[in-house]
Parts: sequence; C-alpha cells; structure tokens
Amino acid sequence: MKTATLLAISCAAFAQSEPPPIRGFSKSSLAVQRGLEDKLRRTPEPERARTYMKRMAAEPHHAGSPASRAVAEYALGLFQEWGLEAKIEQFEALLPYPTGRLVEMTAPVKFRAKMQEPVFKDDPDSADRNQLPTYNSYAASGDVTGQLLYVNYGIPADYDRLEQMGISAKGKIVIARYGQSWRGTKAKTAQERGAIGCIIYSDPKEDGYWQGDVFPKGPYRPAESAQRGSVMDMPVYVGDPLSPGWASEAGSKKLKREEAGSLMKIPVLPLSYGDAKPLLEHLGGPVAPPEWRGALPITYHIGPGEAVVHMKTDYDWTSKPLYNVIARIPGSTLPDEWVIYGNHHDAWVNGAADPISGAVALLETARSVAELRKSGWKPRRTILFALWDAEEFGLVGSTEWVEKHRDKLQKKAVAYLNSDMNAGGAFSAGGSPVLEKFLRQVMRDVHDPVSHAPLLPARSDKSKEKFRVSPLGAGSDYVAFVHHAGIPSLNLGFNGAGSGGTYHSILDSYAWFAKHMDKDFKYSGALSQVMATSILRLSDAAILPYEFTGVHAALMTAHDDLKKQYARLSLAAVKQEIDTLADRAARFEAAYEKALERAPSGAKVNELNRAILASERTLTREAGLPGRPFYRHLLQAPGLYTGYSARTLPGIREFADIGKFDDANRQAQVLAETLRGLNTHVEKLTAMLGQL
Repeated sequence: MKTATLLAISCAAFAQSEPPPIRGFSKSSLAVQRGLEDKLRRTPEPERARTYMKRMAAEPHHAGSPASRAVAEYALGLFQEWGLEAKIEQFEALLPYPTGRLVEMTAPVKFRAKMQEPVFKDDPDSADRNQLPTYNSYAASGDVTGQLLYVNYGIPADYDRLEQMGISAKGKIVIARYGQSWRGTKAKTAQERGAIGCIIYSDPKEDGYWQGDVFPKGPYRPAESAQRGSVMDMPVYVGDPLSPGWASEAGSKKLKREEAGSLMKIPVLPLSYGDAKPLLEHLGGPVAPPEWRGALPITYHIGPGEAVVHMKTDYDWTSKPLYNVIARIPGSTLPDEWVIYGNHHDAWVNGAADPISGAVALLETARSVAELRKSGWKPRRTILFALWDAEEFGLVGSTEWVEKHRDKLQKKAVAYLNSDMNAGGAFSAGGSPVLEKFLRQVMRDVHDPVSHAPLLPARSDKSKEKFRVSPLGAGSDYVAFVHHAGIPSLNLGFNGAGSGGTYHSILDSYAWFAKHMDKDFKYSGALSQVMATSILRLSDAAILPYEFTGVHAALMTAHDDLKKQYARLSLAAVKQEIDTLADRAARFEAAYEKALERAPSGAKVNELNRAILASERTLTREAGLPGRPFYRHLLQAPGLYTGYSARTLPGIREFADIGKFDDANRQAQVLAETLRGLNTHVEKLTAMLGQL
C-alpha cells in the first residue's frame, strides 16, 4: 500500500477520533473542558434529590406563608453548607387568600359543591393542615346568581360558536373545562363576553380516569381533586399586580387595587369533576357538539335552561412577604458577566412535582458545581442560583427581582436558565434561538438515564431538519428575563406521562411522585447534568456561544406562517431583513470559527463578549408591544388569548388575528426596523471577531 494512502487512512481515523466541538471553546481547550464536564456530570446523586424533596414537600408551603419561608431557609442553609455566598432577598406582593367560597345550584334541584379534596390512607400528606383551599387567585370578590352555561374550554372560538347557535353568555355563570388554554384566558374571555361568573372544572377526559388509573392506583386525578391556580391576566403583565414595571418592596409605590390591569373583574372558582357533574347533568338546551363532550357519564348539554347557580367569593386582599433565595459563585476573571439558573420553591400545596422536582435538580446542580470548585476549578464568569417565591400566583418573585435589578442584568446577564416541573420522560426545551446551537451540543453530550440515548433527537440521513427550541410564552419564571429585560433564556426539563394528573392539588405529594413519577429520581440527576453542563460552558466559554442562524430560522418560520395565513399583510420589508440576516449569520459563523482557532484572550475578546451580551436586546423595543408595554420582545411573547403558549411576531399577528391589517402592517414596519438593527449588530460582531 502506498505511503500516501496510509497517511490518508491515518488522518481519517484521527479525524474520526477527535472529540466533537464545544461552542465557545478552542480545540486546544477541549481536553480540559471535557475532563471538567465528565467530573461534573458524575457528581449529581439521585438519593440526595429524594432527601431534598422529602423535606421541601413535607408541608403545604404556599407563597406568603411561614412554611414558604421555612423552605427558603432550608435551601439557604444548603447553599451555605456547600460554600456558596447566599442570602434571602425579600419582596412583598398582593397575594390574596380566600376568606369565602360558595358554589351552589338553587334550581331545578338544590346542590352545594363540597370544594374539599380527599384524604387517602396511601398518602399521609393529603391530610396535612394549613392547605390553601381550592380557589383561583386574583379573581374578583363577588356574590352572583345566574343561569348556568357550558362553554367547552371557554376560549374565544367556543364563544364564537355559541353566538352562531344564537346563545349568549351575557348575564350567565359559565362553566368551562380545564385544557386547551390557560385558566386565566378562560376567566378573561368569560368576563369579556358578558358572563357574571366563571367556574373552571377538571374533566376526567383531560387528567382523570379517561387518561388512566386515578390515584392511588395510578397517577391521574380522582373525582374530588381540583386544580387551584392563578387567573392573573399574565399576557398584560406578570408580577405584583400593584407594581407593574417596578419592584414591590416595603414602602414602595403601589397602585390602588381598582387600577391594577391584571386582576379579574368577575368571581372565578375551580371545581373537581365530582362537584361539577351535578351541575352539568342538570343543564338543558341543545346537546353539546361531539368535540365539546368530556368523559363524564352524562349527556353534555350547553344550556341555558333551568339550572341556576349561586357563586360567592371573597379574599383577604393583603400584601404578603416573598422570599427569594439567591446563591452566588463569583467569577474569577469576568465577575461582571452572570450566568443565572432559577426554579421556584413555592407551591399551591405540597408541590412535589410542581415545583420541587425542579428545585431539587437545581440544588444538586449547585452542589455539583460547588464540589467542582472545591477541587480547584474557578468559573471565569459569576454563577447565580435562584429559588423564586410566588411563581404560582403569577411569576411574582422572579419578576420583582428582575424589575429591581434590570439595569444590572441588561449589562451583565449572559443567559437565564429555567426549570420548573421535572417528572421524567421526554426532554423538552423552549428558549431563545441565539442559544439553539449551544443547547443542541449540550443535548448531544448528555444522555437519557433510562434509554441511555443522547437527548438530542436522532435524525435520518434524508432529513435536513434540526432540533429547534420552541418559543417562550408565559409558563414559568423566564418571562421577566426574556420578555421584559431581553435576557436570552432557556426553559428545560423532562415531562413524563401523567405528570399533570394531580396538578395544583394536595395530591401532588412525595407519596404520589415517588410511586408514579421519577421513582428512582434518575431524571433529577439527568436535569442536573444538563444544567451543570450548560452552566460550565456558559461560564467558561472564551467567546460567548450565541449564534444567529437559529434566529434566522425562527424568523423565517414565523414569517412564512403569517404570510400563508394572511395574504393582506405587507411583509416585504420584514422578508428583506430576514434574508439579509441569513447572509450576516453565515458570515458571523465563519468569523466565529476562525476566531476560536486562534484561541483568543485579552481585552479585545472581553470587549467582544460585552457586545455579544446585547444581542437578544436588539430584538426588543423599549415601548413594548401595542397595549402591552411590559412585553418588549418582538419575536415571541405569550398570546393575548393563549396564556402559557407563545405567539411569534406578536405585534403583527395579534392585529391580523382581529382583522386590523393597517395596524398589523404598521407593526411589520416596526419589526423591519428592529431587524435592521439586529443585522447592523451582527455585522459589528463579525467585524470584531475578525480583529481578534
């Protein structure tokens, strides 16, 4: 065999054995980085996560309660035990607790809803004292009586269909089932359509016996279990309703309650399907369409008819303390660049799945990073771990913290990583497209603890599709970071089948979680591996691992969706800027790779990273979205009527949805100007890369 052929084979074999790249790191630094990561990913211990959960989910610990403070102090003690600088940062917010709840049918028969969750011998926590009753926070106090009307999921399309049938919700008490949209959307739509009260019940088709065995045999919701939850109008703004845009602390300015734009104006209450069934089975009127029928053993009617319901609600309407726990590892060379990982610690009741399953992963991540630090490693950038309070009421603790520190965050925050529920099963990821390639590489290098396959989905040779992060709406504590402050964010976790079966119920307990969810706490360890790997890479990257090809792909998808749906939109200027971004993003990638080959360091690369930090904010606008100044991101936002779910290019889309095409086209011009700024920014970054 010829020498040239042997050399070619040898070079090919060497190339195949080379470790895959890590974005932000030069080839010369890969061996050290991978050694640190391997050590870090071996550190999380599932049994420690179990211990944390037993302690943190042992008692009901809703926001504003002494038990919430006790959980915060427990976490504070752990952070300090591991050698982290840690403190409790206190805020306050309007957190109404119920003082009166009543749902009763007065005709054609008498019936009074129990509104009391069951006690199970299999679950000792189901009898815990100091449970918050089943209620919907931020609904109005009220005393109303009216005919009952079934409105399916209670979304705008359902009311439109009722109007087509000649049925009006005006003056009625409506009953909607959970599902298809966030509960706040159901309450908001009901009041906009003239209803005087709203009942939201858990139909077994969504999370009860239709899905599988109910607790205690299976993970799903039994007949008397109900879903608590906030009905804050989160698409308007999140956080304390009385301090939109500024931090709520003792002595700070507050709106009057009647001035708050995120509070509902009608009474709203949740019911179990055990309590809802007698109401529904006495409805008259037409039979509900097939797609409106749930899984109760009744004929679903719409009403109105003889069924008359009386609702009464009242609350204490007081502000209560919030306890955010913040732990810090200072950066060794770039202390003014921050990598932040947060999860909330408050629960509606005991909250084993929501949020403690995520909180224990954060704690194990923090311990693992602290152990690596003890071995001699020091992060280049500062790392912050945060356990937020009052997420369940409306992302309150995290929002108040962001509002207080917004100026610092916009200068210093590299990224915000968020988790929430983490019950095992499929890995899900939403986030900012600037971090998409970064996340794909993390998912490539972390494996599922059961299948042992990489988290990055395999794709066939014929497919050119890449894994894409989904856009972010309003589902968790990332909202104030990405939508308000313009900080690139990721929301990550494992979501298993049945994980919502006892959502926001007293039955979301350690006994339920350990029996039906992540039994061996393997996925707690897996999420810690994902987060620890992400933190290590973000904190130590020579060049911050942002990219713009993902931004281009997200914009192109959103543009094409709009164009296909609405021919009357004038999107030429937007499309031109998107096309320009394709070229600018490619040039940035080429310059990025060349710069990494030179293993850059020093003042110029620090200056470059400070400029990269501003990238996400080029997609924001200080004035915010039309009618929603809190929400400043023009690529993604929670929809006005989708709640948790995101809407892309929201400024244009939401005017187009209601036929206001002149306004939509004006928003298209705003977006085009914003994208022009993004393109200028990417061009500047590319030039800076070339100077390294």
